[in-house]
Amino acid sequence: MKNEELKKRDLDVLWHPCTQMKDHETLPLIPIKKAHGIYIEDFEGNSYIDSISSWWVNIFGHTNKYINEKIKEQIDCLEHVILAGFTHEQVIRLSERLVKLTPDGLDKCFYSDNGSSAVEVALKMSYHAHYNDGKKKSLFVSLTNSYHGETIGALSVGDVELYKDTYAPLLIRSVQTPVPKDMSIESAIEASKEFEKLCIEKSDEISAIIVEPLIQGAGYMHMYHTQFLVLIREICSRYDIHLIADEVMVGFGRTGELFACEKAKITPDFIVLSKGLTGGYLPLSVVLTSDEIYAKFYCDYGEHKAFLHSHSYTGNALACAAANATLDIFENENTIEKNRELANYMGEKLQKFKALDNVDSIRQTGMICVVELKGYKPEDRVGLKIYQYALEQNVFLRPLGHVVYFMPPYIIKKDEIDTMMDIAYDAIKDLI
Repeated sequence: MKNEELKKRDLDVLWHPCTQMKDHETLPLIPIKKAHGIYIEDFEGNSYIDSISSWWVNIFGHTNKYINEKIKEQIDCLEHVILAGFTHEQVIRLSERLVKLTPDGLDKCFYSDNGSSAVEVALKMSYHAHYNDGKKKSLFVSLTNSYHGETIGALSVGDVELYKDTYAPLLIRSVQTPVPKDMSIESAIEASKEFEKLCIEKSDEISAIIVEPLIQGAGYMHMYHTQFLVLIREICSRYDIHLIADEVMVGFGRTGELFACEKAKITPDFIVLSKGLTGGYLPLSVVLTSDEIYAKFYCDYGEHKAFLHSHSYTGNALACAAANATLDIFENENTIEKNRELANYMGEKLQKFKALDNVDSIRQTGMICVVELKGYKPEDRVGLKIYQYALEQNVFLRPLGHVVYFMPPYIIKKDEIDTMMDIAYDAIKDLI
């Protein structure tokens, strides 16, 4: 009864994200009562494996005992204070740790509330840094098939039509350069050459290129070779163009390293982090950049070079406490090495999907596994059918159209991986 009551109350007052609300005339909402580890549970006692870490954020699972404790300790001390003119220990400690953990040369942290907002910060910083050098470079480059968020600036540099087309008249100037078409090194080289052609033509206009390193999340989990990052880093340096690495999704261990840029051994001019930063507990994001870029804004009052950007909850103490607790777990529990072992196991389980006639391809980077289907049109809504089938078997999958993917919390066990992937296999097989 509680489930039904909450569904009705919800639909009376709520507008859900990334949802055609008319679908809920026939597709029931699922009110969640509680969650623990990799499981979320409704009011009727049904428990579901959260195979996508609740939009890629709960990297150490739900109601993690250690993160819970650290937030409880903080809430009795300081919940929030303005970060203009004031500071606090949690945000200082977090910043010191992030500077140490991210690629060398990222020396300063600027906080905001979510991934889209942090992308906006990076875009504005890039443009303003050039402006303070006397250059008016207002054009941004992104990759085809990319996604960087849904605020106006972030949407402008994305390339997924579903999110972007309606708002085209509102967007800032951007152009796209081809993403490597597959995970081969040859495709990486070919795409980098296309980017350099664009730089030769427009480098005096281009402020930055923004990329999702190695994996394009909302772009159907498209993946490419690390060499592309190496090559565009070199090109950006030659043409005075900033490189923005949007690691909102891939940061914090998803790819087999703490940060995806580490796999390519590069340092971007800006790195954007969110999602797993707080273990999925509280909204927080951060942009890290170099002392060199920071110095371009350092001036006496009246010179109009300062970076005047702010959010009310910048550097929130509770969110920073959650983030510090999350980094503690990485440090104390050998998370990256354990992730590599789990990724290997997921990769073994992924192989059997190749035998299904309706599977076009499989791919993997770290703890992200993907099954791409073939032979379906958007109106077939195969993703919805797979979602409904899996839910009946107590597994929560959320396919991207015809692409089924797995991004479970890092605490998942091998028998739970078996269940998650076997149910997905059955769901896909049932479509044939």
